[in-house]
Amino acid sequence: MSALMGPPTSLAGLYDRYVEAWAARDPDAIVALHAEQTTFWLHHGREAITGRTALREAFAGMFAALPDFGFEVHRTEFGPRHWVLDWTLTCTAPSGRPARCVCLDLVTVTADWKVARKDTFVDGVQFDAALSA
Repeated sequence: MSALMGPPTSLAGLYDRYVEAWAARDPDAIVALHAEQTTFWLHHGREAITGRTALREAFAGMFAALPDFGFEVHRTEFGPRHWVLDWTLTCTAPSGRPARCVCLDLVTVTADWKVARKDTFVDGVQFDAALSA
């Protein structure tokens, strides 16, 4: 996040920066938009992760495992302090073939426009099939 840009001052501003940071596959930029005691939970047999340091490690590990991680946004629904993102993960499976998996995020934010919690729900059967060798 550029120092000239300053912190986000609205839900839309936070959302735009968050999507940009994910598109850039930049764990530092992503985590900078999270609250200190943030939580991330990938709902696919994994435990929730709490704290910016742990999130940074998890996101960096994901980008290392999926270096061409990408996504397609289908729709975003906004509430007063949250958004719901309907998206598809795109990447190359370990087998070398293209892989896709439908996902849904529920992101809640603090009063000062930081990500408080990000829950990512995946189609488990589709996810496993897409990434299996």
